Amino acid sequence: MEHSKEPKWYVLHTFSGYENVAKENLENVVKKFNLEDRIFEIVIPEEDVIEEKNGKRKLVTRKSMPCYIFIKMIYGDDLWHNITRTRGVTGFTGPNGRPLALTDDEVLRMRLEKIKVETDIEVGDSVEIIEGALDKMVGKVVAVNPENNQLTVMVEMFGRENKVDLTFEQVHKINA
Repeated sequence: MEHSKEPKWYVLHTFSGYENVAKENLENVVKKFNLEDRIFEIVIPEEDVIEEKNGKRKLVTRKSMPCYIFIKMIYGDDLWHNITRTRGVTGFTGPNGRPLALTDDEVLRMRLEKIKVETDIEVGDSVEIIEGALDKMVGKVVAVNPENNQLTVMVEMFGRENKVDLTFEQVHKINA
């Protein structure tokens, strides 16, 4: 397999509980072998969930796909050994442990790439959260960051106001 010209996303399998170790070690490999021009991003898929413990509920970040990390790179056979021999990594997910790039559709579904979204949501608008742990909750927008497709919403949870960072796709503007 030759170098692809465009960076693509690949999936790596890790030992259970070693996702952070594998990511950190991969980042060290990138620095050690000067691979910044070939390996661009390493992501552990995570999601926010509400957990209840001792009658109290709190928002926690949890790994959404344990034992997997995503890596955006320009793949070449010369990188295979550097990556698969990294502590914590068991190998690529693909036929016979060989890398198989994610399709554009898969990349979008897993939100690995940010898409520039046009929005008419402004500070002070009311929005309904339509996805994630806070689905169906309503809040008021206190900050909008169009560069990152994010906004900060003030939501009443557990009897007090809380700031929550969300993407434009996770909310729906409520017309007053």
